[in-house]
Amino acid sequence: MSEERVLVERDGAVLRVTMNRPDKRNGLDRGLIEGLVAAGEAAIADKGARCVVLAGSGPAFCAGLDFQSFMASGPAAREALLRRDGEANVAQRCAWIWQEVPVPVIAALQGAVFGGGLQIALGADLRYAGPDAELSVMEMRWGLVPDMAITQTARGLLPIDVLKELTFTGRRVGADEAKALGLVTRVCQDPLAEALATARHIAAQSPDAVRRAKRLLNEAPGLTRAAAFALETELQLELLGSKNQLEAVRANFTKSAPRFTDPE
Repeated sequence: MSEERVLVERDGAVLRVTMNRPDKRNGLDRGLIEGLVAAGEAAIADKGARCVVLAGSGPAFCAGLDFQSFMASGPAAREALLRRDGEANVAQRCAWIWQEVPVPVIAALQGAVFGGGLQIALGADLRYAGPDAELSVMEMRWGLVPDMAITQTARGLLPIDVLKELTFTGRRVGADEAKALGLVTRVCQDPLAEALATARHIAAQSPDAVRRAKRLLNEAPGLTRAAAFALETELQLELLGSKNQLEAVRANFTKSAPRFTDPE
């Protein structure tokens, strides 16, 4: 996939997606961006995947755009990344697609999480950061604005004035400050191990309920109160009395491991 820029592996019901340019701190070139989109599309299509862990190989999660590669690629290649792909262009889609994946996505962050790398992380549902993680909306350093879906993924995570300060200054924040600001979910010594542990826990729940929970929590904030209440009811009625819901009840009453089935 894109010259192995992105590795996709199944670990039981957990799908591991790993950016694989460690020598470039997983800097984003065309191959890596397109590889992430392809990996996201594969996760959407994988009915047996119950959770996704998104990581970067080597000492960094992703240090942002590989400007040297980007500028050397020529106008046609640069324009290809900005062409529309549905609502978003290709570069935006590599960050936003994790919200389209119907199961939870957990990003494991270490080292540099800069610019486009931060925006990819913000596309995940959860972000676990190691103590060495540094995060930055770094585009201002290059005379640019952040343009990989941050206006949608950061909405609701942190106050607009905080996002503005981070954007205007491009300053770096450590893991603890990122947690305090709302950029990360948890700070842990081994973010990949913790992300995989949480992913396996999620994968042991009813896949029907988990998928609907993600849809509910993603869609409800953009709805009116009445529409949000209606969505809660609609999704709950789909679950009540279903095969996996009854299996969850059986497992709880018998104190045994549930045997859930994946959607067809």
